[in-house]
Amino acid sequence: MKFSDYQKESQRTALYPDKGNNYVYPTLGLTGEAGEVADKIKKILRDKEGKLSEDDKKEIAKELGDVLWYISQLASELNLDLDEIAKGNLEKLLSRLERGVLGGSGDNR
Repeated sequence: MKFSDYQKESQRTALYPDKGNNYVYPTLGLTGEAGEVADKIKKILRDKEGKLSEDDKKEIAKELGDVLWYISQLASELNLDLDEIAKGNLEKLLSRLERGVLGGSGDNR
């Protein structure tokens, strides 16, 4: 599946206030879901000495799916294409790798 296909299909399940003119809702949802991923990892570190089970991975995958959904909705709200976002991100990272600046800080390195 292409990201753009996911983006188009996931729009059918986007039921929130002022859809199409509300970038705040998916932004807040994205941060909440990312927090849920982090919380699951935290509990694995705390309770399981960092050892992931297959069930843990399945639960994290569900949360990552929710993160993807909110990213998709935010991109749609901003009239951005997920395929283009993914392509641009990979080009940026590969360029940094080639120039030896993958590590470090700063958005424009």
